[in-house]
Amino acid sequence: MSRIGKRLGDLRGAGRKALIPFVTAGDPDLDTTLDIMHGLVAGGADIIELGVPFSDPMADGPVIQRASERALDRGVRLADVLELVKRFRQRDADTPVVLMGYLNPVEVMGYERFADAAADVGVDGALVVDLPPEEAATLRIPLSAHGLDLIFLLAPTTTDERARRICAEASGYLYYVSLKGVTGAGNLQIDSVAGRVAALRAITDLPIGVGFGIADRESATAVARVSDGVVIGSALVRRIEELSASGGDVAGGLQAFLADIRAGLDSLDSEN
Repeated sequence: MSRIGKRLGDLRGAGRKALIPFVTAGDPDLDTTLDIMHGLVAGGADIIELGVPFSDPMADGPVIQRASERALDRGVRLADVLELVKRFRQRDADTPVVLMGYLNPVEVMGYERFADAAADVGVDGALVVDLPPEEAATLRIPLSAHGLDLIFLLAPTTTDERARRICAEASGYLYYVSLKGVTGAGNLQIDSVAGRVAALRAITDLPIGVGFGIADRESATAVARVSDGVVIGSALVRRIEELSASGGDVAGGLQAFLADIRAGLDSLDSEN
């Protein structure tokens, strides 16, 4: 069982919800990202999604696009992100790390070389936004040879037939996009999310995390009631941008923000 599977299995057995924060590697710089990652764990993160900077992040809104641009301007590339995970593992051998990004940097490196390198530094899974399930085997096979998970997005517009195809290729967990549009968009519809998550549960046993549009404790708690966990990205990346600009404590600020959300998720235990 992968580190992701074990963590999510433990959470499910304890009746707890997964908290999965996303940050872009190298924003504002790699050393600060390392501090942020440890701060997120201290704040209650169960899994960390680490964004690989890319020049054309089609699924991301302006907040995360700017973060990628800042990281790329500093010269941060996929090899640097892998080295960052290696440094993270020097202090944390337990928290699963998922690399989230786009296919081009992986293709440039080569699928097998990427899988080898990711496993070597302690990556636990990959979420490649623009990798279609029809072509996923080229990456899934080398990843699975190392016990790494390949995670997929599903959208409100995903058909039932395509959802089944995705579920057949996926492992670790599914990332359900709560709304149409890009990261950071609003108009979160909890009833719609609940209905779609219920439909997905009928075709897969994989845990289902929900992201996009989750900005605070209230929205995270509402989504967690109908899912196995929440993914929060733009709200964190926006705080990185603001704290960096003001000279504030970036890692400490994110830890405190995430701890409040963690408390909200844990409050659900008392409702059960």
